[in-house]
Amino acid sequence: MPVTKQARKKLRKDRKREIENDVVRASYKNVLKKTKKSPTVKKLSDAAKAIDKAAKKGILHQNKAARLKSRLAKLASKK
Repeated sequence: MPVTKQARKKLRKDRKREIENDVVRASYKNVLKKTKKSPTVKKLSDAAKAIDKAAKKGILHQNKAARLKSRLAKLASKK
């Protein structure tokens, strides 16, 4: 357990930030699953938006975000 006042504050902030990150992480993963199941232009656009939002917040690395979007586009072009 944190001892100092600043350590207690950091723990509170970290827990709050973790919850916010979990929401963004879950949303991009759900959109990704739906898009992979039945890729359409609308779903592809929504997935790219969710992936970009996660990358901007630092939840995903920029290169991973680009890789995911590239694979989705490739998947959509096949169908």
